[in-house]
Amino acid sequence: MLIDTYGRVATDLRVSLTDRCNLRCTYCMPEEGLQWLAKPDLLTDDEIVRLIRIAVTQLGITEVRFTGGEPLLRPGLVGIVERVAQLEPRPQMSLTTNGIGLKRTAAALKQAGLDRVNVSLDTLRPDVFKTLTRRDRHKDVIAGLEAASEAGLTPVKVNSVLMPGLNDDEAPELLAWAVEHDYELRFIEQMPLDAQHGWKRDGMITAGDILASLRTRFALTAEGSGERGSAPAERWLVDGGPQRVGVIASVTRPFCSACDRTRLTADGQVRTCLFASEETDLRAALRSDSGDDEIARIWKLAMWGKKAGSGLDDPTFLQPERPMSAIGG
Repeated sequence: MLIDTYGRVATDLRVSLTDRCNLRCTYCMPEEGLQWLAKPDLLTDDEIVRLIRIAVTQLGITEVRFTGGEPLLRPGLVGIVERVAQLEPRPQMSLTTNGIGLKRTAAALKQAGLDRVNVSLDTLRPDVFKTLTRRDRHKDVIAGLEAASEAGLTPVKVNSVLMPGLNDDEAPELLAWAVEHDYELRFIEQMPLDAQHGWKRDGMITAGDILASLRTRFALTAEGSGERGSAPAERWLVDGGPQRVGVIASVTRPFCSACDRTRLTADGQVRTCLFASEETDLRAALRSDSGDDEIARIWKLAMWGKKAGSGLDDPTFLQPERPMSAIGG
């Protein structure tokens, strides 16, 4: 069991499969990209599957989320999913993606055992998409969403970040579109995870701003606290339901007290929090022929030291040095 000193138990594992991405979102990385991890530094497919197996069979993990960078860029992704699906007990598996490669991979991922996907899409306007991502791939994301739905990777969740002066007026339009297509929309407050450290608390679009905008067009009814559990998103019924919309307010409404996540970076580091300043190296243990019990012990010790909160609610917060693409969202 992965328990910390505050009594929280981690059952949700986020696994970054690569630090690379085929977009250059302004809130994540500079236009020229980043210095990518060298291939020898990345975990191999076998190493990833071994760590997930240890997490599932010895540490109580019941959910695995594959992230990046962009996880669809990982050549062995389908094979990794297929092998994890064969574990006993079998964990629930999901994938967070920008959706660009989803049209060609959705069916294979479903067949391999993937349960569902989260697709990042911040705008319905192709020109705004190009400005935000520095790539002209909006139609590919839309096609990827449709393919995921057709393949049965449901519920298909759409993650949107609203940026001042770019897409901050799109919340109602995005929700109407999501309801029409039976996607579950989740707005995420912009977080300080950009490589160029350009994030500023002042002027960011808050959960309150988002809800106020949505209520100009929709009646929102809050779900009870019992429905949320440890999920990061607060959810509302849209016009009485059954459709829902979520808001992940990491900055203005932190949910750290209910956190059940542990994170594994693409180079084999355990992170107790997305905003942690420290990491614990599992790659070294893997490559020094440590046994499963020893790796589990190191992982438990790392999680035991998890801090009470992310620190995002502190005005003096300093963001991690590693960008989101290297950590995993």
